[in-house]
Amino acid sequence: MPKKGYWIGNMDVRDAAIYEKYRAANAKPFAAYDAKFLVRGGTQQIREGSAHSRTVVIEFPSYADAVACYESPGYQGAKDIRMSVADGSLIIIEGYES
Repeated sequence: MPKKGYWIGNMDVRDAAIYEKYRAANAKPFAAYDAKFLVRGGTQQIREGSAHSRTVVIEFPSYADAVACYESPGYQGAKDIRMSVADGSLIIIEGYES
């Protein structure tokens, strides 16, 4: 069975209204790749290092699905919206099975 894949996003959003358009645009590709939000904003405490104000963790059935979703035309269109109003990082990582 393939290991799950995850997106870890850490962003500062400069325009909440336009960011909502990004969220609407990413819904279809996320559904197509069975994405599941584990963390979506919420209260956070930075205990070490530095981070942006918003953190998101999204789970995919596999690492390949996580990469494919990011590379899909649907998500690339959504990403263009996000890039205009948010600064930060997005990491795609393979999960760990014990």
